[in-house]
Amino acid sequence: MKTEAVVHHIVNWLKDYAIKNHQKGFVVGVSGGIDSALTSTLCAKTDLPVLCLEMPIHQSSNQVSRALNHIDWLQDNFNNVELIQVDLTPVFDGLLDALPKVNNEEERLMSLANTRARLRMTTLYYFAALQGRLVAGTGNKVEDFGVGFYTKYGDGGVDVSPIADLLKTEVYQLAAHLGINEEILVAPPTDGLWGDSRTDEDQIGASYPELEWAMQMKDEGKGVDDFEGRQKEVFEIFMDYNTKNQHKMEPIPVCEIPKSLK
Repeated sequence: MKTEAVVHHIVNWLKDYAIKNHQKGFVVGVSGGIDSALTSTLCAKTDLPVLCLEMPIHQSSNQVSRALNHIDWLQDNFNNVELIQVDLTPVFDGLLDALPKVNNEEERLMSLANTRARLRMTTLYYFAALQGRLVAGTGNKVEDFGVGFYTKYGDGGVDVSPIADLLKTEVYQLAAHLGINEEILVAPPTDGLWGDSRTDEDQIGASYPELEWAMQMKDEGKGVDDFEGRQKEVFEIFMDYNTKNQHKMEPIPVCEIPKSLK
């Protein structure tokens, strides 16, 4: 990958889109992970105003510290970056108290994880509307178009997706090239939606390099019977996520009414 050329391309794309659509800059949720670190850095390089929001909900201290350290680094290197911290923990707890109890604890926990992402999306758009800015998404290609590992109308609710055509390994390449903090480069990827230390790999059952391999195999027309052992296991994991999450990756279906019924 022509790293510097890709950086230049994304930065120009972001800036051109904002100016064309009469938007003043960007709002980015910074989590302490690699994707939001790269996205916020690319937005900062446009020279347009960038608001970084740090929005903990029962977040582990190391995730918060990585996010704040990254924003400090941004502000040391760019004069167009602002930080606002919004503690959404009491909002989340208040909503939790207001919701009726359910019997299935596993389903409840999954729903609450997605609720965290949707509270953050609402907060991002609150500031975007106030300041006339675009919400910049932080999803990469594997998450957005491979396994659908994101929350619909949560971290999937964005105005622009600057890194959604980059594989996770390519995200790391660009981040390293741009000098993003080592603690972020070495931290295991996590969605940070559970209030514990579980990683993306813990949840999915496969690493991002493995998922990228499976994504390529699918694109080449391979099937599960073409593999054995760990490769077969990874391919099955990928295909299971890819199949069940198509509703996230496809446009919202519209029920078209036949003219004969109107």
